[in-house]
Amino acid sequence: MTTKMRSEIAEQPTALRATLDALLPQVSEIEPLGEQTRQLLFIARGTSDNAAVYGRYLVESHAGRLSALAAPSIATTYKRKLDLDGVLAVAISQSGRTEEIVETLSWAKDCGARTVGITNGGADSPLAQAADVALCTVAGEEKAVPATKTYTTQLAALAVLALGLGADVDAGELQRVPEAVEKLVAEPGDLDAVVEGLLDKPGVVVSGRGLAFSTALETALKLKEACYLHAMGLSYADLLHGPIAVVDADTPALLVASENSPTLQGTVALAERVVAAGAAAYTIGGGTALAQAGTAALNGPDLPEWLAPMGLIVPGQLLTEALARRLGIDPDAPRGLNKVTQTD
Repeated sequence: MTTKMRSEIAEQPTALRATLDALLPQVSEIEPLGEQTRQLLFIARGTSDNAAVYGRYLVESHAGRLSALAAPSIATTYKRKLDLDGVLAVAISQSGRTEEIVETLSWAKDCGARTVGITNGGADSPLAQAADVALCTVAGEEKAVPATKTYTTQLAALAVLALGLGADVDAGELQRVPEAVEKLVAEPGDLDAVVEGLLDKPGVVVSGRGLAFSTALETALKLKEACYLHAMGLSYADLLHGPIAVVDADTPALLVASENSPTLQGTVALAERVVAAGAAAYTIGGGTALAQAGTAALNGPDLPEWLAPMGLIVPGQLLTEALARRLGIDPDAPRGLNKVTQTD
């Protein structure tokens, strides 16, 4: 059986190529917005919020701009005006039709912000229409409820945004992303072993730090929504401040890192600590060092750290889809979820 989710995971290299081809020419549209602003406010929910975490770390670490995640209820429920002069508000929505996100972006503009919309909903979507600049991803229709190709193309759009804001990165490296993702779809690593390890577990702690933190959050969300696991996504710095107490023989850890990240050494140390405590430490990425420290390993991409999250999420997606099927769950239509979620 091939699920829609599995098919859409495999479509990501094509979606990424199309999205990069469409959006890279828009760097020149972003540059004036960068010149008029000094900090960023990301507006999103759910999977898009995890993409926003990537955007925040990327912009702060490589473009030197303070960034924050918005609380949409300030706009929609409390209806409080803020001084957003000098702020670039970036709203992210797969459909471009989530009313709360569109309303919050319009509120930000009314408060003095310049605005960018990132959506797979097309240029005629309400979000794209509300934004000063719309970055429309080219993922194609996504039929499975758990987002896969819409998420990775959001990350690609955020990478283009960072280029427009003057990030100190090599733009040419973006062309390596589709091939790296293609390789991970074909060779995710010891997927069967990790599926077996999680099959009878009620929960899992998913942890990464820095740019990989977004991958930890998104992987945890996928495992929650499609496998019904109590999956906790945490920075490993926060994990060490107390929640590590929940990691035991019944609650393994899934640890994520880029092979060339300054956070790798800490992730390896955490894997060693988890294993020494008698728990399983499954790993994604981090090269040989992290793989050898853990219990079973999923591969990471051959990409620089600033682009690695576009590849690191792929083994997590494949793990979610395979585990759901083993648990007798249809990953295309998890209970209680819809493709577009409206919140007040």
